[in-house]
Amino acid sequence: MKMDAGNKCCEKRECKVRIEKDLIGEKELPKDVYYGIQSLRGFENFRITGLKLHPALIKGTAMVKKAAALANTELGYIPKEVGAAVVAASDELIDGKLHDQVIVDPIQGGAGTSINMNINELIANRAIEMLGGEKGDYTIVSPLNHVNRSQSTNDAVPTAARIGILMELENTTKALDKLAAAMESKAEEFKDVIKMGRTHLQDAVPITLGQEFGAWARAIWRDAERIRQAAEALTVINLGGTAVGTALNADMEYIRISCLELAKISGYPLTTAENLVDATQNADVLAQLSSCLKVCAINLCKIANDMRLLASGPMAGIGEIMLPAVQPGSSIMPAKVNPVIPEVVNQVAFQIIGNDLTVTMATQAGQLELNVFMPVLLFNLLQSIDILGNVANTFADRCVVGIKANKERGRKAVEKNVGIVTALVPYLSYQVSSDIAKEARATGKSIREIVLERGLMTEDELNHIFSPSQLTQPLRSRRDLACQGNASKNAEAASTESDD
Repeated sequence: MKMDAGNKCCEKRECKVRIEKDLIGEKELPKDVYYGIQSLRGFENFRITGLKLHPALIKGTAMVKKAAALANTELGYIPKEVGAAVVAASDELIDGKLHDQVIVDPIQGGAGTSINMNINELIANRAIEMLGGEKGDYTIVSPLNHVNRSQSTNDAVPTAARIGILMELENTTKALDKLAAAMESKAEEFKDVIKMGRTHLQDAVPITLGQEFGAWARAIWRDAERIRQAAEALTVINLGGTAVGTALNADMEYIRISCLELAKISGYPLTTAENLVDATQNADVLAQLSSCLKVCAINLCKIANDMRLLASGPMAGIGEIMLPAVQPGSSIMPAKVNPVIPEVVNQVAFQIIGNDLTVTMATQAGQLELNVFMPVLLFNLLQSIDILGNVANTFADRCVVGIKANKERGRKAVEKNVGIVTALVPYLSYQVSSDIAKEARATGKSIREIVLERGLMTEDELNHIFSPSQLTQPLRSRRDLACQGNASKNAEAASTESDD
């Protein structure tokens, strides 16, 4: 039975293990697994999260290996049959196969070497199998000499990460677009629903419910665009920079060809960084993206808080909107329904904000020619991308589309509210309006009653000024100006009589 200096196999047919060797020593592996000795060492050394490597990172790394194999084959650095087998094995990983053979923990020491080697060994062993050999016989296809040719962990993993992140961001930005569109739809639906606006949690001046939803939609649209712009920087890659960005062991043509091939494979407009040392040292573009995700989380958290306030009660609270009832709210109170979707939005926001701090710490902790903390950075960044997209879909589908307005409650709150006196300031002056508000608070009378009693304005003029469109829009009509002139004369006359 065939043996080489690095790998051994038992002579007996019933042997179910193979033995592989690296610079640390020898280890037994199950005979039929596709991972190798360095994967197993990584698995044993880093039992941290108990979670699997993100599928997008696996696919991104497989795309890098495929592009590298195509370039190395074209340039004659690896035999054609080996290159073809590596490409075929990489395609299987890209298609989602054999992901169970990626056994290393996502958080690990070594700047991602265990990730890189797990994929290298997996692809090599699958390629060996395709060529009719026995797994572990690296004389046929080597994880290092063939699959990893012209690469280092330090350019392969960051490049793969960018591809994986770009893939995941497509779903996230689509989800944000859907959520913003749902908000826009509600803005149109509620455009004539008048209610009191609030500042400092105190009554301010009227606003429409549609204007509130429209403002939320604008914030989410802005977040989606901000994330897309940040993602553009990820199309600049350091593949070919190898260990420290100096491109040691990488042919200039390899750098050019591998980037072109990877762009075709991934579908993204990739370019090679002008300064490969900079691109290998620094992860600031990833931190920038994380910051944009955090800002989006902050906006969603604020919106969720607003919704919980507006839906509070509903009988003893504000109760201006009604959220969809998606599950019972209590194991003891039969009638209770809680705002669970906005609550989960809040919790996802908290997680993303925390993840961003980890990304920030990992980014600044890089030293000299390499950031060795890429694994924890990518773990948190990819989680933020995924949970942001998931919660945006959940928010849109299970909350926003089903929100109803309590129109009558909002209208009555406006009519009885002293805050609408602000709308009279352009017509009656601040001083007269303040005096009216003072009397309203003291007597319980409405603003309308007091103005009519004092003869400051007519019923028709008040109907016009207190109409939803006038209370929530800028002054712009001739009628507004006419009302202003008449009211000013009346207010001046009332003031003169008072002085006399």
